Amino acid sequence: MAEKHPYSPGGAGAITATVTQFRNALPTQISAETLKKLGIAPNNETYIINLLRFLGVIDAGGNKTPAASSAFTKDDDEFQKELGAMIEEAYAELFKLHQEKAWDLPESRLISFFRTTDQTSAITGKRQALTFQTLASLAGHGNALDAPKLKSTRPAKKAAPKGTDTKLSTSKILEVPAKIGEGTGSRRERDFGLTVRIEVNLPQAADQETYDRIFRSIRENLLNGR
Repeated sequence: MAEKHPYSPGGAGAITATVTQFRNALPTQISAETLKKLGIAPNNETYIINLLRFLGVIDAGGNKTPAASSAFTKDDDEFQKELGAMIEEAYAELFKLHQEKAWDLPESRLISFFRTTDQTSAITGKRQALTFQTLASLAGHGNALDAPKLKSTRPAKKAAPKGTDTKLSTSKILEVPAKIGEGTGSRRERDFGLTVRIEVNLPQAADQETYDRIFRSIRENLLNGR
């Protein structure tokens, strides 16, 4: 038996990508070829087309409907309101049974509804439930699906101590190579290198002569020291 309620094998991502794309620009006619060109739902374009037709975004010929033209050009609040109306009309049987509570039904209840109504398998029923939850989220209802969050690879900046004006100083880091001696006695030890890392905080308000004295002292006492 063919499913009455469509679903997306690609999960929430394909549906969200489709809605986002068409909110930016809604083509006059939408087909599987249109989705291929846009790179949406690869190999699952037919499922998304069925979903768009089911919602009334496109008609049987793939032409955008007046309802879609109105909804997809609105700002967020109005878009969610009009999309919600389209979803309620498409899922009329679900809303007739549960009224407004349909938006917040847990996945298990939704799966039970779709499997009973369409005589579908457990896998298909779960996909139908996820499809409805995704649409509900896009319409501002139900339990909003968590979008993946990009984690910054930059290390967190350490907070400056209270009372410190970070604009008043400049940091300069020097790496000073040092060589350990050959050792004593008849037995010579293996030479090895050592790098000393020195950080100097320079007052920004100082003049050039102050900077010269600081670096001259470093050179005389560290770089040329024995």
